[in-house]
Amino acid sequence: MNQPTRVAIVTGASSGIGLETARALVAQGWRVIGTGRAPARIAAARQDIAAAAAQGGSIEMLTADLSLIAQAHALADAIAARTDRVDLLVNNAGGMTDHLEITAEGLEANFVGNHLGPFALTLRLLPLLEAAAASSPPGAVRVLMTASDASEMVPGIDPDDMQNLARWDPGLAYCTGKLANVLFARALAARLTGSGIVAHAMAPGATASNFQASAPQATRERMQAMPMRTVRRRGYADLARHGSGAGNVQRRLLGKPRAARPPCPGERPRAGGPVLGCERGAGQVRYAMTLRCRQ
Repeated sequence: MNQPTRVAIVTGASSGIGLETARALVAQGWRVIGTGRAPARIAAARQDIAAAAAQGGSIEMLTADLSLIAQAHALADAIAARTDRVDLLVNNAGGMTDHLEITAEGLEANFVGNHLGPFALTLRLLPLLEAAAASSPPGAVRVLMTASDASEMVPGIDPDDMQNLARWDPGLAYCTGKLANVLFARALAARLTGSGIVAHAMAPGATASNFQASAPQATRERMQAMPMRTVRRRGYADLARHGSGAGNVQRRLLGKPRAARPPCPGERPRAGGPVLGCERGAGQVRYAMTLRCRQ
């Protein structure tokens, strides 16, 4: 009996990690539906990914801004109109902004783009993931969140102010969104127990991409000083297919463990702490992409 073509959804596939993941998957014969926001980057990515296709692999790119819940729902509906199964959902789109922006839907754009949009998309696509799982070996169908070590830079999420509107800061907003990614992956994995679907999160580390293009200047300068991984390497697609167990956070991408950073003053030390750090100024804490704590 002929095996169905595996279908992957990769958000943020017009550049960076998303583009390289899509390229690796089409080279392995997957049908990939990618997303992006900028028409010019989408067109360039489509051509780039298509050039890597082999074994019947194919790419289609759709336009969607996941900082709008309505567009996340519309994207899910567009995907459902194109396929009756999803074997892999890579929630990769996201970023960091340098200013507070409230969307037309009345939500903080950073938190929606990094968490609520992917959350809404995933829930809407669950029937297609379940359809693929029904005819696949257990664990072959996956939901992958591109998270970050930044998820470890906040003590938790305030349920009364999940968007941090009362104390908004670019770094805090980003860290909160990435922590939400990890918590969602863990909760989703628990709810999908026995379904054959694996949900997990991974932290790619400092990666040479345009991720920091809209970040604050100080963050861009720190990231430029970091040793960067190039994204055109084997690893991301392999993690999507053979990653860690359900609900886990993968911190050993490409087989290289992370170096721990010194804890900030007053911070509880954690084994294998993140590369990221925090800044302490006059009576406040600012969460930032940095290699050292600054007093």
